[in-house]
Amino acid sequence: MTDQVPRQAPLPDPERDAGLQPERTRLAWRRTTLTCTVAATLGARASLRHGGTPAGLLALAAILLTWLAFLALAHFRITTLAVARPRTLRRREALAAVGCALALAAFALTIVN
Repeated sequence: MTDQVPRQAPLPDPERDAGLQPERTRLAWRRTTLTCTVAATLGARASLRHGGTPAGLLALAAILLTWLAFLALAHFRITTLAVARPRTLRRREALAAVGCALALAAFALTIVN
């Protein structure tokens, strides 16, 4: 028997195209942004429907600020994915996206109840 040296797998080419993964991720961010826009619009509509009470206006401001924060984050991430080798999502960005989604879900629960 001959001793064979195990061959190492070739290193990935740094110039290699990442395939369709960045495109799918970009589309997912766009779908999520559209969903958040619909949720924010429905929340704003519901808060205005109950009149111009201070609580309704405060809820409207909170919904709009949350939506704008998520919109800015999604736009930043979509433009980041436009390069050939996009960087990974940072922890702070991921936590901000989750926070915005949870806040919009909480607003939706408050409006439904």
